[in-house]
Amino acid sequence: MPRSMIAKKNIPNLLTMLRLVLAAVFFALLAYYRFDTDRYVLLLPAIALFIAAALTDALDGYYARKWQVESKFGRIMDPFCDKVLILGALVFLAGPAFAYPMPVFEDNIATGKSELVQHSGVLPWMVVVIFARELLVTGIRGELEGSGHKFGANLWGKLKMILQSVVIPFVLLVVYLIDSEFQFADMLLLPRDILVYATIVVTVLSGLPYMTGAYRVSKAEPVGK
Repeated sequence: MPRSMIAKKNIPNLLTMLRLVLAAVFFALLAYYRFDTDRYVLLLPAIALFIAAALTDALDGYYARKWQVESKFGRIMDPFCDKVLILGALVFLAGPAFAYPMPVFEDNIATGKSELVQHSGVLPWMVVVIFARELLVTGIRGELEGSGHKFGANLWGKLKMILQSVVIPFVLLVVYLIDSEFQFADMLLLPRDILVYATIVVTVLSGLPYMTGAYRVSKAEPVGK
């Protein structure tokens, strides 16, 4: 095999593994961040790392198809690295580092108590919903593709990935602007919440074709199989 072809065969897989390395550094920055400290400066390099990692997701698939070097390794590791990056980011955004105490009022009088509010706008139940979707779809695909049925990426799935790749750096940018006391940061809270909830809705809808496909396949199979 010519050296140029060997290089082309390895480049998509190297890009996939690079995404995992970038994700690890990205998580390290988020792990060190704390609300209401000067550590908010870490969010800018974190945003840059996430965008770079998301770009490798587009590039590895593009080059694998262009050079016709798709491999079993890529088919396994590409979605795995995607899920590590996206789900890991959401876990951090819904975690205590991005929470702040909000004073509790009763009849406009402060009670001296406080409750934690997610500074990121990403709530734990949202992460549970996305995790559940990914587990369900992975289970369905593994079962049916093992039986010879193929499930390609659908429009909802592509829209899900695009939204997730946009909303995470946008949320981090909003947090950075609020922490740095940017004058108009509060104006971004509503667009942030709209994007976050839209991502949850699209993520759920993107799982429906897999469920309906699995139902059709199960109805078509002989009884007792």
